[in-house]
Amino acid sequence: QVQLVESGGGLVQAGGSLRLSCAASARTFSSYTMGWFRQAPGKEREFVAAIRWGGGTTGYANSVKGRFTISRDNAKNTVYLQMNSLKHEDTAVYYCAARIGTYSGSIYSYDYWGQGTQVTVSS
Repeated sequence: QVQLVESGGGLVQAGGSLRLSCAASARTFSSYTMGWFRQAPGKEREFVAAIRWGGGTTGYANSVKGRFTISRDNAKNTVYLQMNSLKHEDTAVYYCAARIGTYSGSIYSYDYWGQGTQVTVSS
């Protein structure tokens, strides 16, 4: 069982930055591909970014490419999402997720989920 705890959400003005963190309880954290997803009110949960277990492969949704950066520190069992140039449409609850195995951008392939952290971008 893997427990994920997100932090770093909050209220920010458009154009600002936030860094989300996700701490994982897994003893073999380095074996997991980690992903960030988000869900805005009235919308389905969607893929934001993912990073392969070794950190060498990353992927992003087109809507955040060039603005968001995913990274991981396997020594700290933590994955990060640096969000720059935030837009009002980035407002959502952001979820951290984990899966054993290789990189995936599919929400259905992730086995463990955090409780989410709210990000609100004021326009």
